[in-house]
Amino acid sequence: MAIITRIEVQKRNNERYNIFIHQNGQDVYAFSVDEQVLIKQGLRKGLDIDAEQMKQILYEDEVQKTFNLALHYLSYRMRSVHEVRTYLKKKDREEPIIEHVLHRLTEQRLLDDHAFAEAFIQTKRATTSKGPLKLKQELAEKGVSEKTIEGALTTFSYEEQVEQVKAWLEKQKGRTFKGSSLAWKQKLSRQLLAKGYTSPVIEEAFADVPIKQEEEEEWEALKAFGEKAMRKYAGKKAGWELQQKVKQALYRKGFSLEMIERYLND
Repeated sequence: MAIITRIEVQKRNNERYNIFIHQNGQDVYAFSVDEQVLIKQGLRKGLDIDAEQMKQILYEDEVQKTFNLALHYLSYRMRSVHEVRTYLKKKDREEPIIEHVLHRLTEQRLLDDHAFAEAFIQTKRATTSKGPLKLKQELAEKGVSEKTIEGALTTFSYEEQVEQVKAWLEKQKGRTFKGSSLAWKQKLSRQLLAKGYTSPVIEEAFADVPIKQEEEEEWEALKAFGEKAMRKYAGKKAGWELQQKVKQALYRKGFSLEMIERYLND
């Protein structure tokens, strides 16, 4: 048994207290605890505590310190359960204490993967042009379950996805592209697929926001590609065979047969 002889608030942290006990005829430092543990355990001067009680007090203090650490981590932004668990592991917290803290945070609704996923999707919709498949991937990387992600993604409707893509396509109209209208559309489609949109959404958006090169720009691009193809095949082919090789090369670039024939005739 040990008797608590003195309790002092720490100078650098007024939420932690140093506990002193009587030992060998004098007061000696025994341990420190968080204010919450001090109150919960009813620690006071003159209280007798045995080894088992001290072990329990120290365990609860570790839980409280880990809880405070998690709160600090959560103070910057919302986190998934997986993110908090990973963070606490990096801080060398023991597994049982981590699980205890995660349960406590979840009970107090300070951790909620569904609310986190909904907030994450809402923020990304407002600040980026990412589609649902990309958001699903990013949430999965944060450890959110597929079921939770699917539930949260119901807030990102098909119609809104189309509007997002249309707005993005409108911004692309000012860009220059040295190629055919078809090649440009294919390039933009690949970018949208990489952003996480599905083909039906992309095609519907293209129907409302047609992407087409200015005729003069497309013609100049065709001539540049045509001359390059001519130089490539001129040493190997001639006459009709050369024209066919150039025609095939330009067709693969997405130019219309009408424009290709015009170029070859010129």
